[in-house]
Amino acid sequence: MDHFAYRNGELYCEDVPVARIAESVGTPAYVYSSATLLHHYDAVASAFAALRPIICYSIKSCPNLHICRLLKDRGAGFDVVSGGELVRALRAGGDPAKIVFAGVGKTDEEINLALDSKIGWFNIESEAELANLIEIAGRRGVVARAALRVNPDVDPKTHRYTSTGKKESKFGVDLERARRVFHEYGRSASVRLCGIHLHIGSPVNTVEPYVSAIRKTLALIDELRADGFAIDTLDIGGGFGAHYKTSEAPPAVAYAEAIVPLLADRVAGAKPLSIIMEPGRSIAANAGILVARTLYLKKSGERDFLIVDAGMNDLIRPALYEAYHFVWPVRPAAGFVPAERGERAASMAGCLPMDVVGPVCESGDFLAKDRMLPPMQRGDLVAVFTAGAYGMAMASHYNSRPNPPEVLVEGGGFRVIRRREGYEEMMAGEAL
Repeated sequence: MDHFAYRNGELYCEDVPVARIAESVGTPAYVYSSATLLHHYDAVASAFAALRPIICYSIKSCPNLHICRLLKDRGAGFDVVSGGELVRALRAGGDPAKIVFAGVGKTDEEINLALDSKIGWFNIESEAELANLIEIAGRRGVVARAALRVNPDVDPKTHRYTSTGKKESKFGVDLERARRVFHEYGRSASVRLCGIHLHIGSPVNTVEPYVSAIRKTLALIDELRADGFAIDTLDIGGGFGAHYKTSEAPPAVAYAEAIVPLLADRVAGAKPLSIIMEPGRSIAANAGILVARTLYLKKSGERDFLIVDAGMNDLIRPALYEAYHFVWPVRPAAGFVPAERGERAASMAGCLPMDVVGPVCESGDFLAKDRMLPPMQRGDLVAVFTAGAYGMAMASHYNSRPNPPEVLVEGGGFRVIRRREGYEEMMAGEAL
């Protein structure tokens, strides 16, 4: 359930008209629903409750401190991939013991920060990284806990840029190499290599890749245990889908129905496995929209353009991944109000195919292409849906465009959780 709906002809976030937010903070602006964030977190926690997992919210999907704190208060740990994300997790009040640190290029400075913070696990991506962690931890006289990221060589059937589970991926090591890593480094006194980490890609809208990956990994765990290695943790990663077009992503319970039976006996067995999960997109994506205002309508040859004040620097996913985001007016004309997400729920009679583009000086600056839209005019507000994950998180200053504000709606009220950036603030680090 996503708490964005049309009432009396206009879009609401929970109990707040989106137009009221735009009038207050301007456009473009990111608007998040706290009820939606908590709903999707609770759905994962409930569906996988039998495994008693540590649910580590993936900060990279939507890193705002207020959102991190909201989820921390609900019980979340954190999945981080940089020193900056680690600092965010700690500043949001995260329990260091429920923090996992992934990423193929951890610097010595970041490793030392994580050791100082006493995080729960390092997710190790290569032999070289593990050797470096052993050296640093040994020099400091501390013991770190780590999980080796393995590539089970399964195809998650997602975009090539976000597929991470194939053998040739830059992430982790293949299954055969994993065995060698344990035999070479698995008995270190400075790093307890006690876990296996998986993350096959995102978004993964079918359960079969998870089933295949987990089965292969459990077989590896059995082999390693037989060789005397104490494997006590399995991190199954994240990657669950979100609804971009209509309702294409399975609910959390559908993933759980396939995954929980594979692991239930392992969690309750004589040598119990602790389970870690790293959802990000499935929690944040449908909890946010990007609100923009129409600047101009333009016809060029046979194409019609809707030019808005949000561009690829605000939401790069369409340009980078050719990603689909449903776009619709905040106050559509009568007869064009969708009953639910997706163009198929709105009347197409009277709509016109348009490209929704921004002001950035790039031909790749678009939010939607060849999209059927109702009659629009200068000043109309449009909402770009499913923008809560990898939206503001990937925003840039390209064309020297300041970052938009972020707004969190809670019931009938809203608050700015990141103020709109000004020109001076944007250039503060470049003082002449």
